Amino acid sequence: MLGVASNLVAPDTVRITRALLSVSDKTNLVDFAAALAAQGVLLLSTGGTAKALRAAGLQVTDVSDHTGFPEIMDGRVKTLHPKIHGGLLAVRDNPEHAKAVHDHDIAAIDLVVVNLYPFEATVAAGADQATIIENIDIGGPAMVRSAAKNHRYVTIVTDPQDYSAVLEDIAAHTGSTSFKLRQRLAAKAYARTAQYDAAISSWFAFGVEAHLFPDTLNVSMTKAQDLRYGENPHQQAAVYRAQVSVRPNLLDAKQLQGKDLSYNNLNDVDAAYELISEFDPHIPTVAIIKHANPCGVATGKTLTDAYARAFDCDRVSAFGGIIALNQIIDEATARAITDIFTEVVIAPDADAGAKAVFAGKKNLRLLLTGGLRQSQPGLQLKTISGGYLVQTRDIQTVRQDDLKVVSKRVPSETEVRDMLFAFQVAKHVKSNAIVYVKDSATVGIGAGQMNRLNSSQIAAHKAVHAAETLGLAIPLTKGSVVASDAFFPFADGLIAAADAGVTAIIQPGGSVKDAEVIAAADDRGLAMVFTGLRHFRH
Repeated sequence: MLGVASNLVAPDTVRITRALLSVSDKTNLVDFAAALAAQGVLLLSTGGTAKALRAAGLQVTDVSDHTGFPEIMDGRVKTLHPKIHGGLLAVRDNPEHAKAVHDHDIAAIDLVVVNLYPFEATVAAGADQATIIENIDIGGPAMVRSAAKNHRYVTIVTDPQDYSAVLEDIAAHTGSTSFKLRQRLAAKAYARTAQYDAAISSWFAFGVEAHLFPDTLNVSMTKAQDLRYGENPHQQAAVYRAQVSVRPNLLDAKQLQGKDLSYNNLNDVDAAYELISEFDPHIPTVAIIKHANPCGVATGKTLTDAYARAFDCDRVSAFGGIIALNQIIDEATARAITDIFTEVVIAPDADAGAKAVFAGKKNLRLLLTGGLRQSQPGLQLKTISGGYLVQTRDIQTVRQDDLKVVSKRVPSETEVRDMLFAFQVAKHVKSNAIVYVKDSATVGIGAGQMNRLNSSQIAAHKAVHAAETLGLAIPLTKGSVVASDAFFPFADGLIAAADAGVTAIIQPGGSVKDAEVIAAADDRGLAMVFTGLRHFRH
């Protein structure tokens, strides 16, 4: 029976005398319920939860006995009853509420333990539509919302990880819970129901109605961890996990050593992981990333060879960079990598010898993903003032059959191979992007310039500097091919590449001055192909 009082301020502590437990995830449930029972708490429960508690020897009252109304419709209706929601929602110091409680013989429920039907897991498992719909919880969210709304008096628990905190709070307050705990758990409960509803609405929008961009886009994420700071030390930051994510992925990677990854580390590692995942895992490939841009990408006979070739593209920028590999790292490659300072190494795995080498560099972070990212459709979000930009992921790949030769000279097989490699790298270089490649290794990269001519010139300049560093008499771009992420608006960018020594060019085409650009290529005996596909990356 509820008492009558005039004080509308939430009491600091509320004694737990009756608890309702109805869970799908029964992790640590029995131990938690036993601890409550030991405090003299009366246990109410439903279906499988009551069965599990009784099997553990606990005394439980069925919700149907408490309400005097049986579970019906295959359990769809069991807790949707005034004796449940009245016991949760009654304002205990409100005289009118107290009278209703008395008149209808409603008992107060002080603690609710509910986690919802596993809707997300059911969808992820590929269940049929009927099974998915049956895993849309109705009574659970209703109880969660009722308890959370009335958290002045009711404690709501939606996560088994909070069981210990609740028991500690009860022990600290002589059988009661504190308002501070109830308020925190109420906030968490509403976050959970929002996440749950977002998953359901997304399933209907994307899976049932097949809308790519629904009228309402619900995005729900769970915090993976707080970060030390953001892009700069004066900015705060955290990283969040998507509600449904393809595996393997960056946030599921196992970090073997080194301090926590920073905001900038994660941004750069993501760029590295996305890039390296583009390449055939059977061909040793290494990518070196700095400030989310590649500064060297190469294949080789071995990973060690691939790393050396990638490193030679831009040894200066590689210092303090991110190194991504598409195969299991061996000891020899680990030794080569640790010759210079490296922030992060990310790969599918590493052998024992490699791990031992990296262990000697305590500040180096080693991330093992278990595999490469799968190229699957999805949406990308970017914040702008007042909202978000949303687009589909760029998972398109150009193949040899997609190429259209527009020059008089037809490219050789070697040039075609290098052009495809260069265009794949250009997809991951900030626009305007120019990438020079020779023998499946980048030899010059120009990124993020305001015009394509400057990108071409910068890439060529870097190649000259790299050649000097290596003691070579000619620039690395001599005999190379060049890729442009978008069309050449004028012939000047192409001419700069020709002056650097390229023999073939791959670009999307589509400029109003295509004829002028093609003529410039023909005048210099260059082969040129159009892809018809652009890869801007802003």
